[in-house]
Amino acid sequence: MNRDRTAVLMTCHNRKQKTLACLDALFNQVIPPQVVLDVYLVDDGSTDGTAEAIHQSYPHVKIIQGDGNLYWNQGMRKAFAEAMKYDYDYYIWLNDDTLLYPDALSSLWTTSHNLAKQGHDKAIIVGSAHHPDTGKLTYGGVVRNTRWHPFKYRKLEPSRKPQQAETLNGNCVLIPRIVVQILGNLDPAFSHSIGDTDYGLRAQRQGCSVWVAPGYAGKCQTNPPQGHPWFDPQFTLRQRWQAVTHPKGLPPKESRVFCQRHAGWLWIFYWVLPYIRLVVSSVTRNLNSHKT
Repeated sequence: MNRDRTAVLMTCHNRKQKTLACLDALFNQVIPPQVVLDVYLVDDGSTDGTAEAIHQSYPHVKIIQGDGNLYWNQGMRKAFAEAMKYDYDYYIWLNDDTLLYPDALSSLWTTSHNLAKQGHDKAIIVGSAHHPDTGKLTYGGVVRNTRWHPFKYRKLEPSRKPQQAETLNGNCVLIPRIVVQILGNLDPAFSHSIGDTDYGLRAQRQGCSVWVAPGYAGKCQTNPPQGHPWFDPQFTLRQRWQAVTHPKGLPPKESRVFCQRHAGWLWIFYWVLPYIRLVVSSVTRNLNSHKT
């Protein structure tokens, strides 16, 4: 393996134990001694002593402070921007709730090198994660589930060989320099969870590709969408609207950018549909409750 200078990009907020466990697994990777691994971690205003604990255990981690309002996409974008100044061979996105297996990074690099030899030098490599208890796939590469809806995806179960995907979850992702030179950073239009999907879709449009590495890279629990109040008709319409417009929901301005970019000429339909469903389900529940 060549001397691959790699920047690992992370962002965190007030989950010290998970962040430290993630770093423990990262620094227990089985990698060749000639590989250079630098970690850029945005501590987004944590008040639980995360930054201090990281500095004590891993003083070589480059900690970048945030103001507590960055969320995933903006935090990762901040780490990405700092690392891009040094023109690394590879950049790795790593969620701080993902526990890597010891050979995870070697698998990502090997997959990238092998695909490059086959002519896929502009390939993003996605590491899959599964639930620590059930073993079920939680995050990784995704493909469209139907030709009729541009945003209906299913996760691609990893196999023994690399598989091409359409876009990705950003939990564990390796991006070679050539792709970063084409795509640049994550888009500043997004706050939290749309940025990774957008990056993968933009990659496809600009002549790059997305591949799922063989096997599982690590473990990660899901953050179920039904846990958000805007999915739950038991909450009032006002509560649900506040939740959907929150950065961790589906902010209308951000959703509009995403739909205009990736949903084709029917983008406005796919943009307004989630909000219409929210209002209709709330009104229907209220009418049914009055009947009883």
